[in-house]
Parts: sequence; structure tokens; C-alpha cells
Amino acid sequence: MTSLTLAEAENILNLTKEKIEEMEVRMSISIVDPRGDLISMFRIDGASWRTPIISRGKALAAACFQLSGAELAPRMQEPVFQGFMATQNGNFIPGQGGLPIYKDGLLVGGIGASGGTGLEDEVVAKYGVHAAGLTVIP
Repeated sequence: MTSLTLAEAENILNLTKEKIEEMEVRMSISIVDPRGDLISMFRIDGASWRTPIISRGKALAAACFQLSGAELAPRMQEPVFQGFMATQNGNFIPGQGGLPIYKDGLLVGGIGASGGTGLEDEVVAKYGVHAAGLTVIP
């Protein structure tokens, strides 16, 4: 399994901090490997206590399904998908701000942002990935 290194994950996190400060939002960012295991995360001072949990759930869902949270959210209406999600104890959170991360066309992880509006979460996560020279589309 190809995965982001800790150094690559920390670079993405540092880049997202720049965007968070520019946008003046308070959020948490989580980065996971393709299997969904946490590599690194942070919670900006003043961000809600819930944001680390939600950001990890978004990153996990994006990495495991290889789809953005925005693409996953409509599936929540499908009974089979609802049943699957119920068995996961809330670990997967399909929502805007969760993105798979690709390097040279290979899935290497997922990123999740939580604390802003859905659009703000998405903008911050996408900015960090792209600024690091990676993509959210294979």
C-alpha cells in the first residue's frame, strides 16, 4: 500500500493552516492513509471540540470510498448505504470537506476538514492538497 509519509502529511497540514488563517475560520484537519488510519491532525485554537472527530470521519470516508464527501453525501439516501454506515459506529462521515488524496494517480490518503461551513471545509482541504503538489482526482 502506497501512503503519504508523515512529512508529506505535515506539509499538507501546514499549508492548510495558511488558508485557515487567511479565511479566519476555526477548524480541525485530519489526514489518514488509504486504509483510514490516522497519520496526523491538528485543531486550531478556538475550534470546537467536535471538529477533530468530524474531520477524521470525513478523511476516513473519502479515503475508503475514494470519493469526495460531496459525492458521498447523496448516497446517504440509499438504504443499502445507510445500513452499511450504521454498522460503522459513526466512523465514516460523508460530507463536504472530505477528499481522497492522490499522488501520481495512486490513492495515498484522505483529508478531512471540519469547523467552517461545508464550502469553507472543502476550500481549505483542497487548497492544502493542491498546494502540496498532489491531487484529489486520480
